Amino acid sequence: MIIDIHGHLSPPEAAERFPMPPSLTDVDGMLAARAQAGIDLTIIGSPVGAGAMARVPGVDNYKQPRDRLRGFHAWMSGLITKFPDQLRGYVYANPFGDDDHLEGVRETLADPAFVGLITTSSVHGELLGSPRADSFFALAAEAGVPVMVHAPAEPIGTERVENIAFVEQIGRFGDVTMGMAMIAFAGWLDKYPGLRLIGATGGGAMALLPERLQMAARPRHWGGGAPPSAPPKAGRTGGGQPPAGRPAGAPEPTVQASPDPGAALRRMYVDTSPFSSAHLSLNTEVLGPERMLFGTDSPPLSVPLEDLIRMIEKLPVDKAAQQRILGGNAEALFDLRSRP
Repeated sequence: MIIDIHGHLSPPEAAERFPMPPSLTDVDGMLAARAQAGIDLTIIGSPVGAGAMARVPGVDNYKQPRDRLRGFHAWMSGLITKFPDQLRGYVYANPFGDDDHLEGVRETLADPAFVGLITTSSVHGELLGSPRADSFFALAAEAGVPVMVHAPAEPIGTERVENIAFVEQIGRFGDVTMGMAMIAFAGWLDKYPGLRLIGATGGGAMALLPERLQMAARPRHWGGGAPPSAPPKAGRTGGGQPPAGRPAGAPEPTVQASPDPGAALRRMYVDTSPFSSAHLSLNTEVLGPERMLFGTDSPPLSVPLEDLIRMIEKLPVDKAAQQRILGGNAEALFDLRSRP
């Protein structure tokens, strides 16, 4: 069985509001391509909820009211119900969302069409090491579902980059790298050992970082201590306002580094969507095939699906490990056997 854990689809009305590749609304074409390639099941989701993955003036993806997200997820649920043998879904969650937003996430997760959460690796330039992400990680641990950490529409450091192709392929890759590294560094997996986190786009370059994270946690070149830390800019929140209970202008609390962030990083999962044999081989070597899940990022990625499958079949691992990457790992991680 081949399970693709990284696909996207959007309702037709979204294409009328926002610019997007036509493939994102072509449900029949998406399912036909998967049938031809031999992909049995695809888990779809949106890292921007009912928002836009392209820059749209006046649109803030992190200010979506609960009723709009309810409508978006209802569309997804209806689509999954129509194609129950081919589709499952992720519930979108703002990692810095307020209590009302997170209650909506819990409500939607009760629908069996959804098997995990999808969130972004940063929000308006703020990484998930912030203590404000605690409620989100607590919810994910309590729910016991996997979380795909996906790049946001506007990744860190690309505010002045005009070429959207560069933002898509390089900026978002870098944002996932930073996001996964910060999650490991901040100690969320120490606080919530049950978290199951998946780095989209192969986790960015996270397989290169275990040793560097250890150096960040224990910087010996500072004489056994740590360099001075500057507090984050005050008031930097997903909605542009300080969270309730903290006065405007007050600095956010600092994050206590994990004692072993390299080990935390190796407990995470990655998909196989980078379309790079070298990248996949590195993830196999550093993380192991048991931490890899077949994912295509298609739609919208237009690489032939058969080519993505062949890349897994050419990895320097035995056939059993290849089959786990193609489907077995996802079947176990998402508990698909026990779900209707």
